[in-house]
Amino acid sequence: MKMKIMIVDDEALARGRIRRFLAQEPNVEILDDCVNGPEAIQNIREQNPDLVFLDVQMPEVSGFDVLRALAPVELPAIIFVTAHDQHAIEAFEVHALDYLIKPFARARFQEALRRARRHMLTRRFVSIDERLQDLLRAPPELVYPNRIPVKTGNQTLFIKLDSIDYIESAANYMVLHTPTGNHILRETLTNLETKLPSHLFLRISRSVIVNIERIKGWESNSRGDYEVILHNNQKLVMTRGTRELQERLQYTKA
Repeated sequence: MKMKIMIVDDEALARGRIRRFLAQEPNVEILDDCVNGPEAIQNIREQNPDLVFLDVQMPEVSGFDVLRALAPVELPAIIFVTAHDQHAIEAFEVHALDYLIKPFARARFQEALRRARRHMLTRRFVSIDERLQDLLRAPPELVYPNRIPVKTGNQTLFIKLDSIDYIESAANYMVLHTPTGNHILRETLTNLETKLPSHLFLRISRSVIVNIERIKGWESNSRGDYEVILHNNQKLVMTRGTRELQERLQYTKA
């Protein structure tokens, strides 16, 4: 029996990653992708998926809001997809069938999907629904760091996230660009990305993460590429599409 699966995530890269992994799995039917909460609510009701990969944090209507809008009988099995690390997700780990922390490997994805298949075969979705209802009655508050510790000589400086213009990778080091100067951090961009609040930071290319609140616009250059324009008129090449950035800029939290 095929498992009907829906993907709900406002990030195109995340949706594409899940879709690619699912395409390599047997006995799955991939339903329409959803890029925001209202679309997810409508499609879940209309298409009745068995399983939904659900992004926790989306602009305006979050993953939790999607589940609150559905009646208990409409709730599918849920695998949360989140950018938060292990500590942030422990608060709601038991309430979902499983969870995936971005960026996740295929092996971890397959583990979550196997768990979903086992539950489907043993008809244990009722207990999942009960746990989801418990979660929605008292959703946990997700905690983000608001500073990044950076060692400089024998000192450790704590750089506020909202003071960062953008972050640029250089091998296994990160350069934190701020209005008052740059700071070097020994970290990979991929690891650092999982620790940053997604409502404030967006990865615009393979090597750059930008503070959304520092963006004042974008433009196309002579090569046909898009460039993000920062508050100080600095320009950064963007290899991602503009749709996601436009949505983020429209719904950035105050």
